[in-house]
Amino acid sequence: MSGLLVTLPLILPIVGALVCLFLPARARPWFGLAASLAITLAVLALARATVLSGELTHSLGGWAPPLGIALRVDGLACVFLLLTAFVGLPVGVYAAKYFALPAEAKGEAFLFWPLWLFLWAAMNGIYLSVDLFNLYVVIEVLGISAVALAILSGRPAALLGGLRYLLAALVGSMAYLLGVALIYGSFGTLDLTLLGALADTGFTTRLALSLILTGLLVKTALFPLHFWLPSAHASADPPVSAILSSLVVKASFYLILRLWVDVFDATLTYAIGQAMGALGAVAVVWGSYQALRQKSLKLMVAHSTVGQVGYLFLLFPLITVAYEGLGDSPWLVHAWTGGIYQALAHGFAKAAMFLAVGIFVLATGTDDRESIVNMVGRLPMTTFAFALAGVSLIGLPPSGGFVAKWMLLKAAFSSGQWWWAPMVLWGSFLTAGYVFMILRVAFAPSRGSDRLRPVPRVLEAAALALGIGAILIGFRAEEILTLIDIESPFADLVDPNEGGISP
Repeated sequence: MSGLLVTLPLILPIVGALVCLFLPARARPWFGLAASLAITLAVLALARATVLSGELTHSLGGWAPPLGIALRVDGLACVFLLLTAFVGLPVGVYAAKYFALPAEAKGEAFLFWPLWLFLWAAMNGIYLSVDLFNLYVVIEVLGISAVALAILSGRPAALLGGLRYLLAALVGSMAYLLGVALIYGSFGTLDLTLLGALADTGFTTRLALSLILTGLLVKTALFPLHFWLPSAHASADPPVSAILSSLVVKASFYLILRLWVDVFDATLTYAIGQAMGALGAVAVVWGSYQALRQKSLKLMVAHSTVGQVGYLFLLFPLITVAYEGLGDSPWLVHAWTGGIYQALAHGFAKAAMFLAVGIFVLATGTDDRESIVNMVGRLPMTTFAFALAGVSLIGLPPSGGFVAKWMLLKAAFSSGQWWWAPMVLWGSFLTAGYVFMILRVAFAPSRGSDRLRPVPRVLEAAALALGIGAILIGFRAEEILTLIDIESPFADLVDPNEGGISP
């Protein structure tokens, strides 16, 4: 039974994608939404089983590694599986209605559902796989599906952005594959569990680590390797932009995190951790500053992703000191939790923000930020969704973003690495700048009688649901922390005298 639970998040989206290819265009959205609901229920069942039984593993075909392929589910994998499901379902509802609108029906919906379900299968495969080569395969499926979705509209800007995305994906994949080849040549296995016991500090291992990290950093769009992201995300259709920005970049981040703590822990040094943190800190400031400068709404949100991704990498210097003789420090739990919570908060908030901006563009017919004058009076639900997403990105209580940034700040001061704290706060101030810049225009009185195109309530409801999700995960921290702790590398370091996220 556990084997079926582990494989269903892979089987269901693949079957759904294949069936969608042969369905008439009118039936695809309904079947796609049914498949999305089935995948979400399967992930919930898997998460429940993991909470009750702990880590779950399944060897495909009955062959255990290194001869066979294994799937593994722990708390970290469950968190990202749930994020993909709970963001993907409302985005799918939005997409079903969006592509049905006459003004948007240019053939995009014909391929959206099979591509989206293949993409979903690839992301779930990354979270479940424990073999470096199988991970390469699903990374390729992820990249091809993501690029195809990015160019779905066929607009010149989308084609140009998609080409940059494709080149970046190919470069990242080749660097990753070279690193995998070095690992296999040195150790004769690609299973992550086995490699964790075999990896050493030799030159070959360090070179393989450098290649794999470089490839994955390109795919995550960490500064200065983010050159492809703004154009690709901003030029895509709104539901595609939400998927790319909130979910796809998390898959490669997850893999970096998994390899960091499970495979290359003996190879890592304090300097490597600080270098990753420095890139993250620069990304926070640079991405947020670029978002402030944009006149285009979608470009602003896309550049914001560059900055918010930077927060994820502040986790690495805070946990890398564990390998410098401080591995028994309870504050490592706060760093680990803060980084993962940032991924969750950003996933919900950025999806909500892209969907809200898509509604603004649909209603006004333009992407100019000055066009949303008096939106609070004309589209109050969408404006509220945008504001909720902004609250989480800034890190205001009681949002999920607040929990993430509080944990990171607590870990930074407790570890003596106080220099990361100003980066967190500076990024929050810059984020507040572009969020309130948009809200200022949205609250400004109308200068004329510009009429808005009608917007279906379903689109507004989907955006609002994700905005509320970005806030609710701040209230439900206890359940999420319980899930994160399952097989966490720092689960045994919790200080009983410290209560969760308390000061």
